[in-house]
Amino acid sequence: MTTTENKNKVWFITGSSRGFGRVWTEAALKRGDKVAATARKLSSIADLNEKYGENVLTLEMDVTNPEQIKTAVNTAFEHFGRLDIVFNNAGYSLVGTIEESPIEDIEALYKTNVLGPVSVIQAALPLLRKQGFGHIIGTSSNLGHQTYPVIGYYCSSKWAFEAIHESLAMEVKPFGLNVTIIEPGAYATEFGSPDSFKLAPSMDVYSDYKNHFFQSMQNYERGNPDATSNAILKLVDAENPPLRLFLGDKNLLEIQKVYSERMKTWEEWNDVAIAAQG
Repeated sequence: MTTTENKNKVWFITGSSRGFGRVWTEAALKRGDKVAATARKLSSIADLNEKYGENVLTLEMDVTNPEQIKTAVNTAFEHFGRLDIVFNNAGYSLVGTIEESPIEDIEALYKTNVLGPVSVIQAALPLLRKQGFGHIIGTSSNLGHQTYPVIGYYCSSKWAFEAIHESLAMEVKPFGLNVTIIEPGAYATEFGSPDSFKLAPSMDVYSDYKNHFFQSMQNYERGNPDATSNAILKLVDAENPPLRLFLGDKNLLEIQKVYSERMKTWEEWNDVAIAAQG
């Protein structure tokens, strides 16, 4: 891993009001970088102005509103003169089984977790391409590679998020732009708060199963969100940043097991697959 000297980078961050977004916004500002911090409610990030003065630009932005996104991105670019890092971090979870979750709730989840980041990318790309440099970063999850029951739609949104960013990385490389997918494991953020998830209506047939799932999740060890800041700063300073970066000490072992099981199944059925070629 090689890094470049920090030159007071300029960040555009979505979801700056809480969780990882808040941690990483403040980490950038504390070291003297400049940040366009966005949130659905301006009041939730107003204190950043008092703490960091002219180094921060706070913007009200709903990631489900493409026109508001375009205005915010352009405002940030004009204010600071450039954007080094465009960081898609806003998102939430839909909690419910595949059968329970209403279509309108699934659509709302995808508008925030998938289409919102796409709108940010599409608004920022003309500016990044013109300036000839930039790093697009998106917060996914280790659930972008594996799934859990009861949060299947959230997992699926991260699988879509991963595919979009992987394709994007290939498409923008000729323009001198980098793309990185951040994949945190379980952390003690506000992600489990009512503001960060929506509960689908319950069906009695799944009650026992879901209670067991929730109990198992309560016992899951969670990392310290503040401990992730150095990793993010090393990432943005890297001369050749990776496409993917795990955060946490359990992800690699978990995902190695997941892919090992997939490979085993594909190999066991490979004769059938080959015969289907015709």
